[in-house]
Amino acid sequence: MIRVMTVGDYPQVYALWRGTPGMGLREADDSQAGIERFLKRNPASCFVAEEDGNIIGVILSGHDGRRGYIYHTAVAPAYRKRGIARKLVEKAMDALEKEGINKAALVVFERNGSGNSFWEHLGFSVRNDLVYRNKVIREQARTDT
Repeated sequence: MIRVMTVGDYPQVYALWRGTPGMGLREADDSQAGIERFLKRNPASCFVAEEDGNIIGVILSGHDGRRGYIYHTAVAPAYRKRGIARKLVEKAMDALEKEGINKAALVVFERNGSGNSFWEHLGFSVRNDLVYRNKVIREQARTDT
């Protein structure tokens, strides 16, 4: 079953992220408080897949009023190759479309081969004409798995 994510899902979701190779987590942004802020801004576009009361998949998505963004998509290894991630992406894209968003973007670590293959398979293209830039506002701990 796929449903909208709530802050109460955080402990299981965080454990899933921690167990997903290639996932980059940041202490403040991905803390329970950080995810709660994200869910408040994006209450209808973040989803979990659940089986027997256990969260087996997750996708965070949101928008800035113009462009949609997808973050931290993961499915537990024992449940992969069942179409769960595809269904999560479809739910997120549908939710973004309902909010008037026409295009979504995401970032995947270059070294995350399975993640990059998944997104390419779903039709997400690589933009070679862009340079991704960021600037740290406040230093925080980072956990790459």
